[in-house]
Amino acid sequence: MVKKKEKEKSSKEDEIPEWVTNEIQNAKFEKPEELKRTGYILEIYDLDNKIDAQLYDPVEDGRHIITLDIPKKIKISDLEKGVVYEFTFDQHKAPLSKKTVEYLQKEKEIDMNAIYQFELKEMELLDVGSSESKEENLEE
Repeated sequence: MVKKKEKEKSSKEDEIPEWVTNEIQNAKFEKPEELKRTGYILEIYDLDNKIDAQLYDPVEDGRHIITLDIPKKIKISDLEKGVVYEFTFDQHKAPLSKKTVEYLQKEKEIDMNAIYQFELKEMELLDVGSSESKEENLEE
């Protein structure tokens, strides 16, 4: 009987309180900031219209790997993994409350003070071996 109670206790400890989940799910995003970063595609998610990109210079929160939402007009099949691109994208930021930030740090050892989303606007293939570069304009 003791083991069952221990299991229940540990699963409750793993749960994130509803107020934290609600804040994260209903985060209010600020006006997007346009960024340009050079990097390459690590993974392509055809069904979700997303890519994971490895950036040479970090975004605001220090990450070098981000997931970018790809506009529907871009053919995912035209994208190549491992080649160098210059990505132009919008960074959407939703700051979290001090209470949520403190909870995540103390209880979950997660250092996070905002939610970020990244939306690709355009990308340019940088052909390092030649002076020519192929540009793909992805503006709407």
